[in-house]
Amino acid sequence: MTAATTTRDLRALSDAHSARNYHPLPVVISAAEGAWVTDVEGRRYLDMLAAYSAVNFGHRHPRLVAAAQRQLDRVTLVSRAFDHDQFGPFCAELAALAGMDMVLPMNTGAEAVETAIKTARKWGYEVKGVPDGQAVIIAFEGNFHGRSTTIVSFSTSASSPTGTRPRWPRPWTSMWSAC
Repeated sequence: MTAATTTRDLRALSDAHSARNYHPLPVVISAAEGAWVTDVEGRRYLDMLAAYSAVNFGHRHPRLVAAAQRQLDRVTLVSRAFDHDQFGPFCAELAALAGMDMVLPMNTGAEAVETAIKTARKWGYEVKGVPDGQAVIIAFEGNFHGRSTTIVSFSTSASSPTGTRPRWPRPWTSMWSAC
C-alpha cells in the first residue's frame, strides 16, 4: 500500500476506517507550533479551536514538552486505582490555586459534566430535601457537552447519534425520575 500524503487521500482513509462520530473540517494537520498548525499541503492556519478548549496552551511549548518528557521517562500512566508520587502534590497545588479545599481532576469534559450531574443530584437530595426519585436536571436546547450516554441524552442536536440516545420523551428532564 502506498503511503497517503494528500488531504484527499488521508481523509479517504479516515472515512473508510474510522467511526463517524465527528465531521471534521476538510483540513489534515501534519505539524503545529504555538497557535499555528500546518496541513499536509503546507498551508498554515491559526488554531482557534484549541482542541475544543481542552488543550488551549498551544502546540509544542518547550517547557510543556520537557515536563511531559520527564514524566514519560519515569512512568507513562498510572490508573486511579493507585496513587502516585505526583498526584497528591498536584491536587494540593491546584486546590490552593483555585482557592478550594479539594479538587477532582478529570480526563475529559464528559467526566466533568457527569460529575457535576452527580454532585447536583446529591446536593438536591441531601441538602435541599428533594423527594427520592424526583430530581430533575434541566439542559438548554442546542447544547453539546460530550458523547456519553447521559450527556448525549441532553442533546437536541440533529447531529447527535439518535440510535445511541436513551428514548425518553424529554430526555433532559424525565431521565432522572427513571433512574
